[in-house]
Amino acid sequence: MIYRNLGKSGVKVSALSLGSWLTFGKLIDDKTAGKLMHTAYDNGVNFFDNAEGYYFGKSEEVMGKILKKAGWDRTTFMVSSKVFWGGKLPNQTGLSKKHVFEACHAALRRLQVDYLDLYFCHRPDKSTPMEETVWAMHQLIMQGKVLYWGTSEWSAQEIMEAHAVARQHNLIPPVMEQPQYNMIHRERVEAEYAKLYDVTGLGTTIWSPLASGLLTGKYNEGIPKEQTRLKEEELDWLREVVLTPEKIEKARALTTLSGKLGISLARLAIAWCLKNPNVSTVILGASKTAQLEENLRAVEDVELLDDGVMEQIEEILQNKP
Repeated sequence: MIYRNLGKSGVKVSALSLGSWLTFGKLIDDKTAGKLMHTAYDNGVNFFDNAEGYYFGKSEEVMGKILKKAGWDRTTFMVSSKVFWGGKLPNQTGLSKKHVFEACHAALRRLQVDYLDLYFCHRPDKSTPMEETVWAMHQLIMQGKVLYWGTSEWSAQEIMEAHAVARQHNLIPPVMEQPQYNMIHRERVEAEYAKLYDVTGLGTTIWSPLASGLLTGKYNEGIPKEQTRLKEEELDWLREVVLTPEKIEKARALTTLSGKLGISLARLAIAWCLKNPNVSTVILGASKTAQLEENLRAVEDVELLDDGVMEQIEEILQNKP
């Protein structure tokens, strides 16, 4: 494993990390979830990503039980949560001070930890003043319940607004952003945020490096018979976005290229994300330990992606911002 600073902060995060969206508490049983976390930890992963909105908090409960049973030294791992979608009633959603505080306390209980290393605003909240949200995050840090706070899928303008509020009131600003980033989805990380890395010291904990499975090659010949995430009924919308003829054709061409390099398409896609110096960590999702073990090897593949290979990838993608 290799480790990178989270933006310009002093904390170091493993270049590959493990997330629980769509898996923990839902698609896999708790025993499998435990095996995945232990596999990740044993391979040097020190960051585990979660959120209050992942299966109504069940994902955090599963992860919390695993962490408690594992008994790992608390200094050897980081765990996150995200606040926005906590329930259906008025004060159970959004980024008001009330919900931010209550969601943080609930996440601490579910994860069975004394503090959150990273705490993200899962989406921007147009109905709450930015000052209120920044103050709430600042106070949680001052109370020792959160170490670093950040955002997820915020625009560059919204991130800059949060920094402006922090400067005005001498508060702690967000230090990381969690955007989607992969070979297909590049605009925000490579273009919109381009100035933020130097101006704010922004770190990124990117998700969906495999474009919801498209960049594994499993959909090259259509939807396979075995169970996949995109077969889930509630993900019909995602299936329509991901499995377009143009994207599948790109996946096929990338599969050919990865074969020439002697690695899987998934490892190529993850290594490509790691080539970006503004990516602090790539969050992996997995439902099987063999799958996770294979994808963790992508740290070894970065050196294969020389200028010539990167040019071949760009010729296939034709989407550089």
